[in-house]
Amino acid sequence: MLTIRPATERGHVQIDWLDSHHSFSFGDYYDPKHMGFRSLRVINEDRVAPGGGFPTHPHRDMEIVTWVLDGALEHRDSLGTGSVIRPGEVQRMSAGTGIRHSEINASKTSPVHLLQIWLLPERAGLPPSYEQRAVAFGGDRLHLIASPDGRDGAVTIHQNAEIWAAQLALGATASHALANGRHAWLQVARGDVTVNGSALHAGDGAALSDEREIVVHADTASEVLLFDMA
Repeated sequence: MLTIRPATERGHVQIDWLDSHHSFSFGDYYDPKHMGFRSLRVINEDRVAPGGGFPTHPHRDMEIVTWVLDGALEHRDSLGTGSVIRPGEVQRMSAGTGIRHSEINASKTSPVHLLQIWLLPERAGLPPSYEQRAVAFGGDRLHLIASPDGRDGAVTIHQNAEIWAAQLALGATASHALANGRHAWLQVARGDVTVNGSALHAGDGAALSDEREIVVHADTASEVLLFDMA
């Protein structure tokens, strides 16, 4: 079963420095029909103006993954971590017992476009931690970018979930086998794809359950994220 979450129906917040679309309820946007999917709680597509950003603020008991599509995002946190996240890199921050951080557009002249993702942790009270890795994209296939065991160069998330990413050329096809009892969410970061026979466009998401295989065909040059969850 595949259920599409159209981009046009997401929550939307726009202020002077931020244009944000929420796939699930977040902040002042509340929709009881869209509170998350399995352990996936937040997918926010953010466009941050040059020099703008989120000042220092707290989090706890959440696995936060950042995926930059264009531009660069500067991160600083209470662990003493300071870094810049660029396209082709994945960042994971485990908020655990409590962490404070800021996220600022690293450029004074160009916007930054990113996806911020929150997953519920496997348990509360984990020690806060931070990790950032480069993704070695190659070929039209899905690449593992986050997993519980951190294998194959993925960042480690504290949840029974995997995140896969693909950059697909026009006409390319990538597939992912889904084990019994597993569920998936497919988020189209950019482009147009056909997923198990259904057309999706940039910003669309799709929940998939009771599917043995997920087949993604790129109708244009595209970038997608796939979440494989218990």
